[in-house]
Amino acid sequence: MHLSFRKVMFIIFMSLAVNAKAQQNNDSQKCRFTKTSYGYLMVLREGDNVLNEIENLAKQQQIPSADFTGIGFAQEVTFGFYDFTEKKFNPKTFNKVEMGNLTGSIAWTEGKPSLHIHGIAADDKFNAYGGHILALKVGTGSMEIYIRVTPEKLERKIEQPLNANVLQLPCLK
Repeated sequence: MHLSFRKVMFIIFMSLAVNAKAQQNNDSQKCRFTKTSYGYLMVLREGDNVLNEIENLAKQQQIPSADFTGIGFAQEVTFGFYDFTEKKFNPKTFNKVEMGNLTGSIAWTEGKPSLHIHGIAADDKFNAYGGHILALKVGTGSMEIYIRVTPEKLERKIEQPLNANVLQLPCLK
């Protein structure tokens, strides 16, 4: 049987496409978190939206409240510096950085997870940037996030005059 060059190339192309799709499906089915004695450990991979993944975990596992820390590579991180006069965040985005620290908390606002995250990122020249994180996407490699769950359900509410989303504490009696 004689196959033409075009047929051979088509077969090779189709084989590569099927393998790429299988790998993509395999990546999307990788475990993103596991239960631990203190809460959860998340391992996020390239392209994962960190804020969405933490919010999804909080909803899925009904985490009452938690604090978390993390490290890893970021494809893109957007920090915000709060302008108290304008009552809004001024954003600045950095690409291809390493998150030297990620620190945050999980609470709830109107039945939805409410995250408050700060971090420090460094570029390939060892310049560091940091502040309130508005957006974060995992870069090449991974990002590890250690989530320590607390049993009390905490809420956040917008407080004036700053228009800030503030963690509400129950008063001790």
